[in-house]
Amino acid sequence: MRFARRAIEFEVKRQIDILEAGGKISQQTLHFDPISGETSPLRDKENAHDYRYFPDPDLPPLILTKDYVQQIGSQLPMLPWQLYDIFTNDYQLSDYDATLLTEEKSMAYFFLDLAQTTPHYKAAANLLINKVIPYLKEQQLVITAFPLSLSVLADFIELIQTEKISTSTAYNQLFPAMLEQPHILPVQLAEQLQLLQSSDDDLLLSLIAQIIADNSEKVKAYQKGKKGLIGFFMGELMKLSKGQANPKEAQKLLEEALKA
Repeated sequence: MRFARRAIEFEVKRQIDILEAGGKISQQTLHFDPISGETSPLRDKENAHDYRYFPDPDLPPLILTKDYVQQIGSQLPMLPWQLYDIFTNDYQLSDYDATLLTEEKSMAYFFLDLAQTTPHYKAAANLLINKVIPYLKEQQLVITAFPLSLSVLADFIELIQTEKISTSTAYNQLFPAMLEQPHILPVQLAEQLQLLQSSDDDLLLSLIAQIIADNSEKVKAYQKGKKGLIGFFMGELMKLSKGQANPKEAQKLLEEALKA
C-alpha cells in the first residue's frame, strides 16, 4: 500500500505536467519502480467497449417472476436493519443498544425472546450487553449454551426494577452466584447471600438514630449548611445495614431525621 501511495503521488504530478504542457494522458497499465519512485508504461489499455461479455450457450435463461421473488422474500428471517428498526421503535432501545444486539443473529433473537418474559426492555438490553455477552466471549460459548434460562433472567431483572436489590449488587454479586447455581431462583439466592435491600423503616430509623448519636459534631455541621455530609451519613448507614438498606428510602429517612 505504501508503494501504491507513492505511485499515485508520482502520477498526479506527471499527469498535471503533461496536461499543462498541452499533452494528452494515455490510457495505460503502468509499472511502478520503488527504487526510482517513477512509473513506466507496460501496455496500452483497451477502451471500455472492448471488454465484451458473451452469453454462455450452455446456460438457459433464468427468469424470476415477481411472485417467486416475493415468496422467497417472505421465507427469509428478519435482516439486521429490520431487527434494528424493531428494537429502536417497538422496544425503545437506543441506537447503541440496538446496534450491539443486532451484530449477531442469535443474540438479537435471544433479546426478542427475553422481551417476551419481561416488560423492562432497557434493563434486559443492559443485562445482555453488560453481563451476558461478555460472559459468552470470556467462556467462548454460544448463546444456546448460556446456563441461565429466560425466566431466571426475567426474575433477576424484576429484582432490580422493584428495588429489592441494587443494580451494582445484582451485577457484581448475585449474577456470578446465579451462574454457579443456575437452578436456584434469583430471589432465593439473594436471600441466602443476604443481598436483598431492606425497606424496614423501624430498622432503618434505629440505625439512623445510632449514627446521629455517634456523630453529633457532623450532625451540627450538616444542620448549619454542610449538606455534602449527607454522603458520609449514607455511607455509615449502608455500612451498618451491611449494604441492605434501600438507598432511596434510607436517604429520605436520613434527611428527615437530620432536620430535627
